[in-house]
Amino acid sequence: MTLEELLRQGGPIMGVLLALSVLAVAIILAKLFQFGRSGLRRTDFVEQALAALREGGHGAALEALEGRPHPVARVMESAIRCGADPAFSVRDVEAEVSRVGSAEIRNLESWLRGLSSIAHLSPLLGLLGTVTGMITAFMRLEEAGSRVDPAILSGGIWEALLTTAFGLTVAIPAMAAFYYLEGRVDEVRASMKDAAVRVLRHFGKTPHVSDRDDERLEDATHGL
Repeated sequence: MTLEELLRQGGPIMGVLLALSVLAVAIILAKLFQFGRSGLRRTDFVEQALAALREGGHGAALEALEGRPHPVARVMESAIRCGADPAFSVRDVEAEVSRVGSAEIRNLESWLRGLSSIAHLSPLLGLLGTVTGMITAFMRLEEAGSRVDPAILSGGIWEALLTTAFGLTVAIPAMAAFYYLEGRVDEVRASMKDAAVRVLRHFGKTPHVSDRDDERLEDATHGL
């Protein structure tokens, strides 16, 4: 049976699921391209920039980070510039580094919520198609009256179950891709936090943490 025949047998829900599957593939490919272009796996520059900061000052560190597409590099640049500027207080540095880090994370997370929605909605749409298909099958069975043919019911059932199968086929890869991509974002977030703290420690602008402020300061460098 061809895809066209399956779509016709499954009803209009199959068309919706097909559109969601195309959108999911497009999101996955776009995010993989974005992550690959940003070089998320290449973080050796962090140690190089920190070494340049210790040995050659903030100018050498910024030079080492120049042209790096990695989001962590943007956070490090912000932390170095703010840390080296005496006009920036500890709170000002926290706010600016958090702002830059949050913007980078939002960029990495763009469309991931849409991918998660597709993964969660596809099985429900498949179930809806199955329910409506079963209703149609039993209506046909009722119309047949005393001339009941088992093929009417069995044919209607397998046609109805097509949507559930297709919904799961869309949902499982989409969910797997979402968790993979989300994991990569979490790794970047952790690297951002670590790099920012190490840079600010060099400039002596890491805040003194009290028990009362611990959670707030965690968020400040985690904004990130």
